[in-house]
Amino acid sequence: MRSKLNFLINVSLKKKLKSKWFLIANIVVALLLIAVINIDSIITLFGGDFDSKRKIYVIDETNSIYEDFKQNLNYYETSIYGEDNISYEVILSDKSIDELKELIKKEDKSLIAQIYYNDEKNIISKLISLSTIDSYDYQLISSSLTQTASLYTLNSIGLTQEQYNKITTPIEIEREILDEDITSEDEDVEMIMTTVFPFIVLPFFMLTIFLVQFIGSEINDEKSTKSMEIIISNVSPKTHFAAKVVANNLFIILQLILMIAYGAIGLLVRKFIGGDSIINGVASTIGNAFKSLTTGGMGDKFILILIFTIILMILTFVAYSLIAGILASMTTNTEDYQQVQAPIMIILLLGYYLSIMAGMFKGSFFIKILSFVPLISAVLSPSLLVLGQIGLIEITVSIFIMIITIFLLIKYGLRIYKVGILNYSQSGMWKKIFKSIKNK
Repeated sequence: MRSKLNFLINVSLKKKLKSKWFLIANIVVALLLIAVINIDSIITLFGGDFDSKRKIYVIDETNSIYEDFKQNLNYYETSIYGEDNISYEVILSDKSIDELKELIKKEDKSLIAQIYYNDEKNIISKLISLSTIDSYDYQLISSSLTQTASLYTLNSIGLTQEQYNKITTPIEIEREILDEDITSEDEDVEMIMTTVFPFIVLPFFMLTIFLVQFIGSEINDEKSTKSMEIIISNVSPKTHFAAKVVANNLFIILQLILMIAYGAIGLLVRKFIGGDSIINGVASTIGNAFKSLTTGGMGDKFILILIFTIILMILTFVAYSLIAGILASMTTNTEDYQQVQAPIMIILLLGYYLSIMAGMFKGSFFIKILSFVPLISAVLSPSLLVLGQIGLIEITVSIFIMIITIFLLIKYGLRIYKVGILNYSQSGMWKKIFKSIKNK
């Protein structure tokens, strides 16, 4: 039996690996991943310029604001993105406002910051641009201008240096959280959840769809060509079913490894050609959050989360492949299979959206219950574990429930598979399924 199982697994794997679809799909995926990782450099190649600094021409009618504004803007950018990713060049200009307006029409990324007094001797600033300004850029510049004007006003009152230092010294904020199950690092965790975790969930979501499609199309192809009768006459339905599940899961794992390799190649390419600030800044922010978490004693927790996530995802891959094989055995062509797999797609979408929106349901008992539901627990439970809404005990229970689900799918699904694999009737599919479950 083992030799026949190994033979069927090898045949199934070789058929996929040698197909033109596999070659073309992986070339496309590799190029897309490498392109996404180096998107800023690609845009720069075709005329975009992320390395050049955006100019801010300052007309300082107060003759006192320019230097402080420049330093404050530089400080804000450095604290967020690092010294190597400063994107603004602040220039004190002696040109008239009309001359600068004509200049920024040619330099579409440039801005004008006009600083002057109003009738009440309050400092006013006007920000002029050729087109709209990104909300984040506007907030960054306006905060710098506001901070500069405030410091200038305090200084003009005639405060002593000691008083001035006390007012301008940033307040030291200490965090205390009364809930013993929550730590101060949870704020960094939520940032990681909204930026990094979706990129982990999305590949799982896509690979599960591929897995369901592969098994269904392979079984329906064998049934439509009548080769299924020859195969089943030589091996048992149990062996055939096991071969389909194992081969397709191995193929999906191989595809995942290849995707990781393509990502590594993209990063390697980025290292050699150099990257621009559009991605470096985001990477720096995420990296600082990870550093804060690991240095704060969260490193061991992330290792456990990774281990439990991998276990749950592998188990869920197996469960989805079992369901796909069972449903495919009761259909006779790809069109019929596309219809019956709709519930699988709905469950997948539900799990995906719940996982990326888990932070919105913080403290909800309902979302905790859903984390135990098979097929969606693979993405939802790790999300809740990262957020601190469930613990290691709960995710262990999710794994245990997933194992029981797989056992039941094998026990009762094999009965359906034995009946359906050689059944070419297109009517009463669900009736046949329930009848097969009752029969021993």
